[in-house]
Amino acid sequence: MYIHEKPAWPQVTFNFTQLAPLLGEVRYSQGRLLGYMSGLGFQVREEATLRMLTQDVLKTSEIEGENLNTEQIRSSLAKRLGMDVGATLPVDRNVEGIVEVMLDATRNYAKPLTKERLFDWHAALFPTGRSGMQRITVGGWRTEASGPMQVVSGAYGHEKVHYEAPSYERLDKEMTQFLEWFNGASELDLVIKSAVAHFWFVTIHPFDDGNGRIARAIADMLLARSEQSAERFYSMSSQIQQERKAYYTILEQSQKGTLDITSWIKWYLSCLQHAIMASEKVLQVVLARAQFWIKHVNEQFNDRQKLIINHFLNNQSEKLSSSKWAKLAKCSQDTALRDINELVERNILIKEVAGGRSTHYILLL
Repeated sequence: MYIHEKPAWPQVTFNFTQLAPLLGEVRYSQGRLLGYMSGLGFQVREEATLRMLTQDVLKTSEIEGENLNTEQIRSSLAKRLGMDVGATLPVDRNVEGIVEVMLDATRNYAKPLTKERLFDWHAALFPTGRSGMQRITVGGWRTEASGPMQVVSGAYGHEKVHYEAPSYERLDKEMTQFLEWFNGASELDLVIKSAVAHFWFVTIHPFDDGNGRIARAIADMLLARSEQSAERFYSMSSQIQQERKAYYTILEQSQKGTLDITSWIKWYLSCLQHAIMASEKVLQVVLARAQFWIKHVNEQFNDRQKLIINHFLNNQSEKLSSSKWAKLAKCSQDTALRDINELVERNILIKEVAGGRSTHYILLL
């Protein structure tokens, strides 16, 4: 029996005593991160938000097996956030769609979540009316034509059904209950509510496709509410993607278990704590980049130099060579060497001691 078949569904329960220590750690980490970021300049916070939203969009799609172009995501987000990041790329419709969903969820976190809003999100995710080659119901709940909504693995003829969602006839009632709970007043901590909302939505599985991405957008919306901030300085989806196997395992166990979802919430809080901790490395890169350009604000750089310096500020573990410079800047080896030698003379780059054919350069931060 699945959890949604229990007579008391959707009245899930959890043991707050077990969750309280981990919730306290998460809330402390959230506050510490927000406090640290509030002390930095607007441009640094803006760049950090752009990076984290880019990761969120990229990874929430990767979880579902869809690989999007990182630079297209960044271009689309920057344009919608009013940020100047240089030349922008043409953006595919499927990239625009998930960007629209994630921005609406996090920028407009205080607005009610309605059926119409969810339908708009779904339509944005599937602008062609298809999931791959298959035509699906877009901007509406799944229908009888969809058949049973199952999570299945294994070869054809030897499939294993991991989960089967409520039938289509129940969807209006199920989603009405969910939205009333989501929008209603509650004493429940919003981080806990985020975990419950994520689980509840994917258990209902109301759409033909895109349920996981929309569930994670809903969870991010509540996390933004919990912080009273549209700025995003960590990516929950990136961490879920790293812990994807455990994510699906705990979902399946909880959906086949009792109405007590303490184990799911505990896993969610742990994953969230890991996401906040992982953000520190990304934020260090953002800060280093900002400090570099502040330090050199009165100096002149040509477009190639700006491009390559930004590339290596974003990827500080990479080795910088003249051949890599030429490839990234799409220029000749001689031009690359002239650019590099000029920066060496200005003490912006230093040559590694090894020298020879494998000469590399280090950017001085």
